Amino acid sequence: MLKQYLQFKLSQKLSPQQIQLMKLIQLPTQAFEQRLKQELEENPALESGKDEVSDQLDDDFDNTQDDYNDNETIDAGEINVDDYLSDDEVPDYRTNANNYSADDEDKSVPYAAGTSFTQHLVNQLNTYRLSDDERDIAEFLVGSVDESGYIRRELSDIVDDLAFTQSVYTDEEKVANVLKIVHQLDPAGVGARNLQECLSIQLHRKEKHPDVELAIQIIDKAFDQFTKKHYKKLMQKFDITEDQLKDAIHEIERLNPKPGGSYAGNNRIVEHVVPDFAIKIVDGELELTLNGRNAPELHVSREYSNMLKGYKESKDKSKSQKDAVMFIKQKLDAAKWFIDAIKQRQQTLFVTMSTIMHYQKEYFLTGDERNLKPMILKDIADEIDMDVSTVSRVANSKYVDTPYGTKLIKEFFSESMTNDQGEEVSTREIKKILETVIEEENKKKPLTDEALAKILKEKGYPIARRTVAKYREQLDIPVARLRKKI
Repeated sequence: MLKQYLQFKLSQKLSPQQIQLMKLIQLPTQAFEQRLKQELEENPALESGKDEVSDQLDDDFDNTQDDYNDNETIDAGEINVDDYLSDDEVPDYRTNANNYSADDEDKSVPYAAGTSFTQHLVNQLNTYRLSDDERDIAEFLVGSVDESGYIRRELSDIVDDLAFTQSVYTDEEKVANVLKIVHQLDPAGVGARNLQECLSIQLHRKEKHPDVELAIQIIDKAFDQFTKKHYKKLMQKFDITEDQLKDAIHEIERLNPKPGGSYAGNNRIVEHVVPDFAIKIVDGELELTLNGRNAPELHVSREYSNMLKGYKESKDKSKSQKDAVMFIKQKLDAAKWFIDAIKQRQQTLFVTMSTIMHYQKEYFLTGDERNLKPMILKDIADEIDMDVSTVSRVANSKYVDTPYGTKLIKEFFSESMTNDQGEEVSTREIKKILETVIEEENKKKPLTDEALAKILKEKGYPIARRTVAKYREQLDIPVARLRKKI
């Protein structure tokens, strides 16, 4: 049975201007400059710099529209909406995804110059006398080396791949023999299948003396005990003194656990961080400035202003002139929206960062992370009367230059907990204290998580052992056993 009924529904839809503003807010300075350059190239009605005509444009544009409406009415049949919104006329913020996505990525891909790590290894193979099969196997092995310098594959899998992809039929023994040649390449340790083999290769290539000889035995015969830092067992196993063990461990600590990183890292594109804000201390007070590159001077093109005036003075309203006015109107709208969005972006960025700065005033005056107050996105959103998502867009991608270095804004946000005096304190403050306690501990007898929890409780931070473990892991600090030194 069919039924008809009315339904009222309240929904919120974002206008193109709002979408444009949100996308501009989340862009850091360098990405914003690229977006600005793109808009200037795509919209001829938008120009950079100052222009006196721009102040009079609004009146001219409004008068032209009134004149157009009073003297001539366009029949709906004459206008094709699809033509008006065709792809080549629509600003790209209308067609892109609502959130930051691949649509916003730069079209050009920068490449780093120089020889790749793989090519560097292949070039070294040219200095060895190898049969055709051995060369094919060696090049395949070199091609399997990852950025860290390891071959993280089983020899049986490599044998199968050689047969299927290279038509090279061999066995594990021959591949293992060729792998020994790869192990002779530089940097030392390249081509290893695990950390133990990597360290062993490097030690065997060092000049032999008692400390190195002992280090080789430790790595080759007692690697598991070494990684677990069972030093007493090592001294018993090799019948050595503590000083001898300490010297051997010193030799091991000088090795490179990621041999590929020393070469591959030099070929990566260097990313430069451009601070979006700067905070200075002037006469004991904080002073905030927005990077000037975020406040470009823009205006509407003088030519488009003259075109509007020309239409206003024209008595003949032909079809071609109507089309021209529609084109001009669209470009002017896009230019005005973009200029307004940039101004709103500047205001939003400054207001948000200013509120964060005053909220964390004590930290910015001292630089001591223990002075960071608990702060979540909602705290700032409530202060500036904006949505949490807006604050998130500002915090996630913007940097601020402070007297203590350039910081990512989202690092100033943290959860809170209550100390023994009933005060709300930042978890960042607790982590900083935890880090300090671990740095000052006796490395011969490192503190367990339970001992750390007890110390923190004595300092006025009653947190559980599992919470200490969580904070320690977030700080990338290993467990007590692995922090032990002799």
